[in-house]
Parts: sequence; structure tokens; C-alpha cells
Amino acid sequence: MQRRPIRVALVNDYEVVVAGLLHMFANYSERIEVVKLVAGREVRERVDVALFDSFGTHSGDVPRVERVIHNPLIGRTVIYTWNFQPALIERATQEGASGYLSKTLPARQLVEAIEQVHAGKVVVSPSPKTANPAGGNWPGREEGLSYRESEVVALITQGLSNAEIAQGMYLSPNSVKSYIRSAYRKIGVMRRSQAVSWGMRHGFSADYVRLDPADVSA
Repeated sequence: MQRRPIRVALVNDYEVVVAGLLHMFANYSERIEVVKLVAGREVRERVDVALFDSFGTHSGDVPRVERVIHNPLIGRTVIYTWNFQPALIERATQEGASGYLSKTLPARQLVEAIEQVHAGKVVVSPSPKTANPAGGNWPGREEGLSYRESEVVALITQGLSNAEIAQGMYLSPNSVKSYIRSAYRKIGVMRRSQAVSWGMRHGFSADYVRLDPADVSA
């Protein structure tokens, strides 16, 4: 008797990222049934696994992750990320996440890891050697932004300060400023308020935006 596909909810704020994941799972429809969620929607139907994409989130966004992990309609939760800082892995697993998977995983390995999680295992994939997901997609890629530049722009669009971005991404303040300068050059803006406006026009706004009037420059 053939087993039914594992029902997987894609918890993500960005349509282009969800589209990339749908493409990855397209050849595995007999093993994975995708429930598509975008822009902060809650999971409102029973699923076996929630794949929580960390793009545009930060270490201080614990309540949102907790809502997914403790949603009674979700069997198990997997964090899908490039950030393999040990503190983040420990926090996620302590909160109840059943998996911590790298965005560099090819489709076959991602499906296999989800199947292991569904079977009751806690799966943490090896730390990636690159910060960019192999063959993946992200907001701003078509505009020439790297994955980390895009994530910085996403967090700026949400209203985070440089210090908050550095803390959440485990980067030095100088590294954050470097990503901001290179991103600003690519998208043709000079000030933070312009970057926020650009981000909202180009699909970077998530389910909340917090603006700090005192923080208007890079």
C-alpha cells in the first residue's frame, strides 16, 4: 500500500521564495504535498511538517517561530536557513523544532530530510560552506542583489536598525554597513528611507514594518 505524501506547509513571507521551493518539490509530488502560505498567514489546516523559511527574520523574532512550533495543527517544524550559528540551532531545537536544514541542500536531500523529520527524527544538516542557497531564489536576485544583501534589505524594510541586523545575522556592524553600501549601489538609493520605499515596492515587505524615525541613514 502506497503511503500518502507528507503534507508540508511553506511558512514564508515572500512569493518568490515560495515559488522557488514549489519548483524544487515539483518532481516529488508522490512524496511531498505542499500547502502554500505567504505573507505571514497562519497555518489553519492540519499538516505533517512546517518548513519555516528564515529569510527576512532575525534572532529576536522568537515569538513568530514559537507560534509555528506550538501550532497544534502542525506535526513538526523545520527551520530552513543559511544561518548555522550554534546558538540559533540550540535555541530552535530547545523550542521544539524537529529540524534545522540548510538552504544549500538540493531538492532530493531536502525531501529526504523532511521524510526523516516526519518519521520522528531530529535532523540538523551540515553547516553550509556558502551563504547562498544552491539553485534557490530570493527577493532582489533579479535586481542583482546577493542573498545576504537581499536579507539585509528585507530587515531594513521591516524597520530594524543596523545594530539589530548585526545581532540577528551574527555579523559585525562593519559587515552590515558593507552589505548596505553594496545593496544601495545596486538598487540606486542613498538613504535608509529610500531603501525602505524600494523594498516595499519590490516585494520585501513582510507582515510587519517597524520604522524608527531617528534611524534614517545607513
